[in-house]
Amino acid sequence: MKKILLVSALALSCLFANAQDGLKGTWFVGGQVGFGSDKSYTTSSDQIVERKVNDFAVAPLVGTFISPSVAVGAALGFESGKVKIAGVQTEKTTDIAIMPFARKYWNISGGLYFFGQAALPVSFGSTEYGSGDTKLKVNDTNIAVALAPGFDYIINDWISVETSFTVLSARYNSSKPKGGDSSNSFRFNGDTHGTEIGDLTIGVKFLF
Repeated sequence: MKKILLVSALALSCLFANAQDGLKGTWFVGGQVGFGSDKSYTTSSDQIVERKVNDFAVAPLVGTFISPSVAVGAALGFESGKVKIAGVQTEKTTDIAIMPFARKYWNISGGLYFFGQAALPVSFGSTEYGSGDTKLKVNDTNIAVALAPGFDYIINDWISVETSFTVLSARYNSSKPKGGDSSNSFRFNGDTHGTEIGDLTIGVKFLF
């Protein structure tokens, strides 16, 4: 199922730093909420019919600095999507994911920090194709490793801006249709100069 562009995102952070220990002991919470709706037209039985796609995703995150410059945490996500053609549901997707991560920070100057992040996203989901008595259910498992550098800039005592970019990723996928045989795939991406490195993410964090 083609993913719908994320149209809404929310990130929140709580930081309580000790001047002597730097960021050690700081906890932060955040997350992402996204929803999308797309309507287009396609042909079915030589007729032009409406094709509608709806997606929803939520992924809260929590972490803590275990040293003045190292943070660990995890995100837990849920995503669902539906496709309807001529008012009849033809595809339904549900995914649950967990992503433990670790970050190393280096202070550049003032409130500007550079960080490197290693993450291990794991997701379990299923997709139902068809409608009525002709439904086919496919279960999916994805395990990935991703490396992403980024910058975090604390503008003032209540807001900061963060951006990161995936430079290296590897993913293993296992798909099994109900009553059928499973299929496995592996994908590796790594290119420090190309245009398909990964997704650039930009977020605003509110500090308090």
